Amino acid sequence: MSRELTQAEALREALCEEMRADKQIFIMGEDVGPHGGIFTVTKGMFDEFGGERVRDTPISEAGFVGAALGAAIIGGRPIAELMFGDFAAVAMDQLVNQIAKARYMSGGKVKAPLVVRLTIGARGSTAAQHSQSPHAWFMHTPGLYVAVPSTPADCKGLLKTAIRNDNPVVFCEHKKLYFVKGQVPDGDYMTPFGVADIKRQGKHATVVAISIMVNKALAVADKLAREGIELEVIDPRTLVPMDWETIFKSVRKTGRLVVMDEGCFTGSVAAEIASKVSKECFDYLDAPVERVCATDTPIPFSPPLEEFVIPQEDDLEKAVRSILVGAACA
Repeated sequence: MSRELTQAEALREALCEEMRADKQIFIMGEDVGPHGGIFTVTKGMFDEFGGERVRDTPISEAGFVGAALGAAIIGGRPIAELMFGDFAAVAMDQLVNQIAKARYMSGGKVKAPLVVRLTIGARGSTAAQHSQSPHAWFMHTPGLYVAVPSTPADCKGLLKTAIRNDNPVVFCEHKKLYFVKGQVPDGDYMTPFGVADIKRQGKHATVVAISIMVNKALAVADKLAREGIELEVIDPRTLVPMDWETIFKSVRKTGRLVVMDEGCFTGSVAAEIASKVSKECFDYLDAPVERVCATDTPIPFSPPLEEFVIPQEDDLEKAVRSILVGAACA
């Protein structure tokens, strides 16, 4: 059985269920307490769990992310919420030089079972310092797991997996998806890391889409299907670990790949996927791999300019058509 929940509700359900089951779990961040978070994820949790386990923090990401590592080392299972993913830059030393390396540098003697939840993506003209998609930063850092869910069901299942992991997880939530509804299974379940979801089967080209780009890819796939063009749409769900074999298998079948990612073009997750597929599937490719990403510019405040720099359905459709030139799609 399942119910229809928003992404925010699915995340809250995962947090509450895990906190009821394990008293070592607590959440900390700016305005997560009585206010319930600016995206309502922790709404009502302060009333149930109290201020010790739903902790409002000062506006100091370096401070409370560092405190999360300290708590994890001595037996806690903290969940640190960054109001905007852009603010991870303030805590980058803690994330990259401390959290990601604690287990490795201790020879496995120190565990760091913590989750850093953060937002990604542009939404509603929040401009250059509140609209970035920095997930590639964390994929680039050995020692961190990275989750990028696109559906409420995966939000709940992946977050439960993240919380129970004995290694640090950066959990990336797209702002535009918080209030999008979807079916969420009843009861306790976990979505495994490193297992991609083939959202749609196809034979003419593969589209690997990250986070909210999955929705755009499916919309384009529906449109092109009316012309007899069948796209295979893959949602990796986690970037670390990445389910490379599912991607390779799809590309070997279709012979073509487009990667769609809201991160900026240069040095993106899309670039890594394109590079690895080009090497591992070279003999199967019938066209160069295409990337559909945000342009290499700060995200503008202007709504029309924000839309211009962020990948849109038309951009994906153009990329797909470019690699299908001369292909038989009947």
